[in-house]
Amino acid sequence: MLTDVYNQKGEKTGQAQLPKEIFGVKFRADLVHQVFSSMVSNKRRPIAHAKDRGEVRGGGKKPWRQKGTGRARHGSIRSPLWRGGGVTFGPRNERNFKKSIPKKMKRSALFSVLSAKLKDNEIIVLDNLFLKEPKTKLMDEILDNLKKAGLKQKNCLIILPKKDKNIGLAARNIAKIKTAQINNFNILDILSFKYLLFTKETIGAMKETLIKD
Repeated sequence: MLTDVYNQKGEKTGQAQLPKEIFGVKFRADLVHQVFSSMVSNKRRPIAHAKDRGEVRGGGKKPWRQKGTGRARHGSIRSPLWRGGGVTFGPRNERNFKKSIPKKMKRSALFSVLSAKLKDNEIIVLDNLFLKEPKTKLMDEILDNLKKAGLKQKNCLIILPKKDKNIGLAARNIAKIKTAQINNFNILDILSFKYLLFTKETIGAMKETLIKD
């Protein structure tokens, strides 16, 4: 699969071969939804916590004797029946929302989303991405130049073969722009942005790390 390659000025410099195993697969909405939902669930952290009757302060003494008062029997003023008592079946911070995702499913969903992005012309490949200084102005100029390459809005994920300090610092002050590396990007990142920005080196690294025999 061939795609156009651009330089940092937005000029077309040639074409690059994209691996069909990654960018040419059928979109599977059911698989993508399952993996996406599982990853969102795994990021969830339970915060709400209601104390039960064993955690509420006080109530150690029986409020009145068992018999002879004409009132109902009670053993503690911290019963869920009492005001200020413990909560029955309330939210607990011990809840576990973790869901296991097989690696093959996660990888198949990733390929499915990447293929859909390519089909929708939302992937831009650069011959190289380099900044001499970590300046936001320089990164902003590159993004402006890429309008000629099809970047209609500054809402993109820049995927690098390895960590680049200058690019990371220059991009972090631009709204809706994020950088990621081959070893840590996922479908949550991809679906959160309109465009994906690759380099030719990134494509080569993807062939080595994502395509398994």
